[in-house]
Order: sequence, then structure tokens, then C-alpha cells
Amino acid sequence: MTGSFGARLEAAVAARGRLCVGIDPHAALLTAWGVGDDVAGLERFSATVVEALADRVAVFKPQSAFYERFGTRGMAILESTIRQLRSAGAIVILDVKRGDIGSTATAYAQAYLDPASPMCVDAITASPYLGFGSLQPMIDIAIRNGNGLFVLALTSNPEAPSVQHALTADGRTVGQLILDEVSQVNTGVQPLGSVGVVVGATIGETGHDFSSVNGPILAPGLGAQGAGAADLVTVFGTARRAVLPSYSREILAEGPDTARLRTATERALAACADALATTS
Repeated sequence: MTGSFGARLEAAVAARGRLCVGIDPHAALLTAWGVGDDVAGLERFSATVVEALADRVAVFKPQSAFYERFGTRGMAILESTIRQLRSAGAIVILDVKRGDIGSTATAYAQAYLDPASPMCVDAITASPYLGFGSLQPMIDIAIRNGNGLFVLALTSNPEAPSVQHALTADGRTVGQLILDEVSQVNTGVQPLGSVGVVVGATIGETGHDFSSVNGPILAPGLGAQGAGAADLVTVFGTARRAVLPSYSREILAEGPDTARLRTATERALAACADALATTS
């Protein structure tokens, strides 16, 4: 692994297309696949996703909780899945939404963003709601090791606006404050900063300014969660060059057939490419 996370992400997207596939093996999905909602089913599910897509998709986003629920055996499968995806040349963002202070924040970073760790990934998701400064140990370790961080800014869950749209003392929303803090970390970085933000593709036109982030914008919520590729233009406007669209259920629902998984991925990739290329 060489270069900054931002540079490596740009290279992966240029080679394979601007798409992230979320890996969310929840109970209903494992049951629908017919593999069983147990450790053996989880292992079969993960192996199938790797076989079908690992060498075709730029970015994957495993949701740690769906592996953690099976204890140490589930975590062993997650570790193996991460290793296989990265060995196939994909970028892995682990969706863990960590957030803490001091030595604990440092330990989280050492667990996921240090190459010496068996759980090392390219980036993790993080929560800034103990104060953006609480993420500094994660940011420092990520950048030092050529890895990245995606900070929750404007999420799509219905409870989010009560916090993220609340106004700060200077009149900005909390969400805009997070966007602006990230922009400060990424100032002057080329071709793209290594600290990104998470902004739900379902939030609509909210008036937030993404133009100065200078980092990747992870946009979950596409497909089965309600947003379409065209919503990327509505939400992000001229900042959409940095958007990384993320699909999960829309693609995974096509398994366990590998051909159907690939077809669904190609369809999502094409839809996003068309939308993000829009010049108006």
C-alpha cells in the first residue's frame, strides 16, 4: 500500500468506476439467500460476495455489526473478508461509526487504521458527536499510515435532523460545522483529502455547502433505501465529483447467484456514472 488514502481512492475509482458496495449480512438477507442465519451462512455469504465482486468493484463497505453479532467466529470471517477484498485490489471502508476521546480513540485507530493490526482497513466511519476534536487521534493515525476516515455529517435516518440541522452559535447547522471542520483538515491536499464525510443520498436539497470539503463524500441510501442516482445531483450539486455512491440491499438482494450480483452492480455503476456526468 503506497500513497495517501485520497490518492488511492481516486485511482481505484478511475480503474473500476465510482461505486461502493455495502456488505450488510443481516438476518433477513442471509435467510433470503438460503444460506442460514448462522456462522456457516455468514461465511458462505461473504465468500460469494468476494467471488462475484472483489475484482470488479472499487470500494466495499462491510458493516461490522452484522459480523460482530456472531462473536469471535463472525469477526474472524470479517477479518478474512477484509483481507481477501484488499488482496483483490479493492478499497475497504469498515462501517463501525467509532467515536471516543483520548486513549480510547487512539486504540480504535490502532485497531482499524494501523497496518500492524489484523483488522486494518483502508478507512473507517467515525462519529464526531463528542466534538470534532475528539477524532484527532484517528485522523492523525489514519493519515500517518496512508489510510482515511469518513466522518458522519448529514445522515439519512429520521432522527438525524434534530441534531445535525440544529444551529450553532454562529448560525451554521451542526452538519455544516462538521463539513467545514473536515475541509480544514483537507485544505490544499491533492488530488483529494483523506478525511471524508458521510452524507445520505436521501436527504434532499438542504442548502448545505459541500464545495470546500476537498475529500470523498460517501453517499449511502441508494437503491432499496429510497434514493436514486439522480438524487446525487439534487443533494450534492457541483460537488458531486467527489461523491462515492453506496448501494447495499439493491445489489445484495440479487444473490447468491454471482451472475445476478454482477449484473446488479453493473446496472448501479452505469446509473451513477450517468447521473454524476450530468453537466447541468
